[in-house]
Amino acid sequence: MVTPPGHETHDDPYASPTTWREWTQFVDTEPPCLPGTGPWSAEERLDYHSGFVILSTPTMARISLTLRRLMILNRRHNGTARRGLLISGPPTTGKTTTLQQLGRSFHLADRARHDGFGERLPVVFLSVPPAATPKMFVSELGRFLDLPIGKAMNQVRITDIVCAALHDLATQLVLVDDVHLLNTRTRTGAETSDQMKHLSERIPATFVYAGVAIEASPLLTGSRGAQLAGRFKMVRNPPLSYGSTAQRTAWEGLVRGMDQALRLQAHRPDTLTRHAAYLHQRTGGRIGSLSALVREAAIAAILNGSEKITKRLLDDIDLDELAEQATRPPARA
Repeated sequence: MVTPPGHETHDDPYASPTTWREWTQFVDTEPPCLPGTGPWSAEERLDYHSGFVILSTPTMARISLTLRRLMILNRRHNGTARRGLLISGPPTTGKTTTLQQLGRSFHLADRARHDGFGERLPVVFLSVPPAATPKMFVSELGRFLDLPIGKAMNQVRITDIVCAALHDLATQLVLVDDVHLLNTRTRTGAETSDQMKHLSERIPATFVYAGVAIEASPLLTGSRGAQLAGRFKMVRNPPLSYGSTAQRTAWEGLVRGMDQALRLQAHRPDTLTRHAAYLHQRTGGRIGSLSALVREAAIAAILNGSEKITKRLLDDIDLDELAEQATRPPARA
């Protein structure tokens, strides 16, 4: 049986949380900060901007509120009636970050409520493996829990071991990323979807799935898709818009938060905020692209000695290809 997490930590605090040890390390790792009151060395500030801050968006707040309601709704429901949540959106809009931050907040809150009350693992986080089979998926859960899963074990036996462990650890939230990789039009994909449904009925927890454009994926097609759609509500996580006054205010608030978090010696407050419209045009409102642009610009400013972010510097930084395609002028015929 798995040894549940207490206050153990992993050697690498920035490892992807693919096991309970790494997940616990992720939960326990404080947001990026600089030591003491300064002055900070260039290397310290480079490391700081490599991690940087995670700011809440209106969609993240809505997802958090929706999940809280669902978890209360599920308290007294039996397995067949338990409700779940789908988080869908284009790439680089912050779905994985949202999923992990939801899990981190709930894990910390659960720890505060039950400190000293036995061994608990309130949250499980995993990603759907590529070309997943039912056995691969439940084995991934077993790997997260560090269970003694033998190669000769069949799917039913592994499922029994995993469900028993999650019951014993009082797991209440199961977060599954990259569900768009499941193609339920294939036999293997359909059987894996069935396995996920079976787990959600046996484990007294709320399941949250996140993926790219779930509503257009095979996951919600056919009779299996209808079952999923009938039990899960969907929250879409699109890029942030910049049309209405409220939308501009939300975007500028996000940019201002990043501006205030910068640690550059020649930085003037609200420099980034003045370029909010430009930053939206460059990134298409995608949080991942915005974060990458600001972080790389800060790192470039430290390395070139200017210690400030200018529009020219931002112009010189290439973004991910998705953002570059969105802002690139159409080719002439």
